Amino acid sequence: MLVHLSDLHFGAEKQECLLAIKQFCEKHPVEIIAVSGDLTQRARRNQFLNCKTFLDGLNIPYLVVPGNHDIPLYHIWNRIFKPFSGYCSFFGKTENILETANFYLIGVNSIRPRYHTKGFISLAQLNDVSEKLKYAPENKLKLIVVHQPFYVVHKGHGYKDCPQYAQTALEQWCKYDLFGLLHGHLHLTGIYDLTKIYRLDACSIFDIHSGTSTSWRLRQQEPNGFNVIFKNGCIEHYVFDEENSEFILRKT
Repeated sequence: MLVHLSDLHFGAEKQECLLAIKQFCEKHPVEIIAVSGDLTQRARRNQFLNCKTFLDGLNIPYLVVPGNHDIPLYHIWNRIFKPFSGYCSFFGKTENILETANFYLIGVNSIRPRYHTKGFISLAQLNDVSEKLKYAPENKLKLIVVHQPFYVVHKGHGYKDCPQYAQTALEQWCKYDLFGLLHGHLHLTGIYDLTKIYRLDACSIFDIHSGTSTSWRLRQQEPNGFNVIFKNGCIEHYVFDEENSEFILRKT
């Protein structure tokens, strides 16, 4: 099973959620963890350190990508000239691949310093992902991890933040048996069929959104939560039960 966390926002984290995630991972056969951005609240060194310490402490292979909160906001010089220096000091490259027995993850950096929240994917990134998918193992669930979603069901915050070239990217990626994209950013849970939304002639590609897994920055009364994805493509969502301080399966 894969655990999809997002929007950890270290610097605004809830310790009870961190502990509950650790307990969940100890009780379940978690094969891999994906974190779809916003690891920190303000891209400060101690926030990156605390995040990495937490993730390393789970003792499970993980792949992370940066979110818009993971580049400096107030330090303009750093934001322009070395926006990912803090992130890279602790997590290395902003785009990586992680492969396990049943999953194949591709990390995509959709963050650009000149934008505050809007996502951006270049044609070079689009083509690079296509090449990786083309040669990916056929027997593994293929997922792309990228902070900003490719579809937002509601107007308001986040509606303008979908990356450009989303249509072009999906038209290419749908050729290679891509199962879905893992996102955060909106702090809201959702699963959407992108092939229907973008009218693609292909099997379903799912846009899989996670709420904030560990921070107090909740939206629309959505509790802290994360997704679980099984090797057969089944998706479950877990929410934090404040009374018992544990994550429980949300019943549909």
